[in-house]
Amino acid sequence: MTDKKSFLLRRQQIEDSMQTFSHPWNPKSEISGAYLGRALGLKRTGVNLAKIPPDKESFVYHSHHCEEEWIYILSGHGVAEIDGKDFEVEPGDFMGFPAPSVAHHLRNTGNEDLVYLMGGENLEVEIADFPNLEKRMLRHGDTVEIYDFSDAKTFGASDP
Repeated sequence: MTDKKSFLLRRQQIEDSMQTFSHPWNPKSEISGAYLGRALGLKRTGVNLAKIPPDKESFVYHSHHCEEEWIYILSGHGVAEIDGKDFEVEPGDFMGFPAPSVAHHLRNTGNEDLVYLMGGENLEVEIADFPNLEKRMLRHGDTVEIYDFSDAKTFGASDP
């Protein structure tokens, strides 16, 4: 008997796979989510379902250098901080962040869960900036390194 690959996730499977996590740099971060694309074997495209409870936030204000990202609001109300400006978001709103992207972040300002689909590319290498924290992330495969902006050195013809 061969192991058959699934191409369909049922609602109950998605609900059963939901996990709650937060970003360690943001004490208001709390998200419950499910990796939809990964569960079906998608490697180049990420598609995730996410829920942010009232008065909580997604991750931390960030931008991407390599990977494009998108968000589609399914239910609830929130505020998207995009490139230093706040925008109220509601069901049916779509956000897209072509790489290199402007910084962005999502907060739930409503009285119910803010539910959305998010996704983007899954590249082997990604660089993300966290401008409010003055930090940069470099991810190569499963290895993640964090640098302070102040540690950056320009490399060029004038270097020894």
